[in-house]
Amino acid sequence: MLLLTSIMSVSTWGQLGDLARIDYTILPSSADFEFNRLRFLFNYPIKLDGKQSYLFLGLDYSNINVIYGSGTPRPFDIEDLNGFQLLDLNIAYTQKLRNDWRLGLRFTPGISSNLRADELTFDDVFFSGDAVFIKDKKDDTTLKRPYRLILGVSYSQNRGFPFPLPFVSYYRKFHPNWSFNLGVPKTNLQYHFSKQNRLKLFAQLDGFTSNIQSGVTLDNGVAEQINMSLILTGLQYEYHIGDHVEFSVRTSYILDRNVNLRDSNNDDLLLIDDSNGLSLRAVLRFKI
Repeated sequence: MLLLTSIMSVSTWGQLGDLARIDYTILPSSADFEFNRLRFLFNYPIKLDGKQSYLFLGLDYSNINVIYGSGTPRPFDIEDLNGFQLLDLNIAYTQKLRNDWRLGLRFTPGISSNLRADELTFDDVFFSGDAVFIKDKKDDTTLKRPYRLILGVSYSQNRGFPFPLPFVSYYRKFHPNWSFNLGVPKTNLQYHFSKQNRLKLFAQLDGFTSNIQSGVTLDNGVAEQINMSLILTGLQYEYHIGDHVEFSVRTSYILDRNVNLRDSNNDDLLLIDDSNGLSLRAVLRFKI
């Protein structure tokens, strides 16, 4: 369980390498449930004098739509559980240390809500944070097998697990055409057709948590949050345009899906969907 909740921390440090990103994800309709997410991310790096350090300021916005089928009666108004808006403010700092290590710190306050009320409340506010140490030797031409190691801790209220989780990532290119990344929050095996074309076999967990303004009254309590967790595996194709632009498409099989309504104590009240199926995603990235 600890491994799965660690994977849930999708606010990865690597996202700070993105100057801008457009991300569209769709889970095609199962018998009674469909999900799509449109995401925009922007980061602005600021070089600080004399310390080989940077400050990053950014915004991460998502619009999430949930479509409920008519096959199963729902004990709630489906209009109250749709149109979720997520907006995070990224504030991050990175500084070079000794022996090629780098420190990374990030604080991410944000809102996640269905915005059905006239104003925001503190229940709509979520906080996340990361503290990591990075040793990046991916571009070291003196090494026969370049690598990158990231060690740290991650915390995120926005994924339904309000306690610190380990953050571990080990990347190595072990062949001119092959590399891998082991750890949490993601694991993959990558084949490099060329500098521009790559194919990844990956496994990860995705999802979101959002506040339900005014709550939804059920037979066993009042639901104040919606939580969706996905365990995914699949293939991703990447096309790199120069060193700073990347387009990728992926198809995933959902090994496990749980969409739950939760009370204020994060206890599950109602399972909305637990079906398997496919997930499709397309991403356009502009990188540092």
